[in-house]
Amino acid sequence: MEKLPKIIYVDDEEINLTLFQLTFRKYFEVCIANSGQEGLELLEINPDICFVISDMKMPGMDGLEFIQKVKTLNNQLPCIILSGYDRNDRIESALQSQLIKEYVMKPFNKNELHQILDKYI
Repeated sequence: MEKLPKIIYVDDEEINLTLFQLTFRKYFEVCIANSGQEGLELLEINPDICFVISDMKMPGMDGLEFIQKVKTLNNQLPCIILSGYDRNDRIESALQSQLIKEYVMKPFNKNELHQILDKYI
């Protein structure tokens, strides 16, 4: 059986992690983490992760801080933010600098998100 591409989704809300994993498990091996710190640890032990999705608002380390750290580990890794909040100056700046490839609003549209994943994986 062909191995599924491995992606990571970081969100501090368990329900979002579960929903995302159930939605995409047929297409991707989905690693989940409930904090930026846990996400970084998962990335270190899973060098084959090929895509990063992160929530924006999380305690401790927000999504952009997490992705900045991800980029120091692997600058080529495509990252997106999935958030329930509107775009702001930090998000616009992250998009312009290519820190993140896309900004997707929650609740996500499965087909739209799948297209984004396919585009970068």
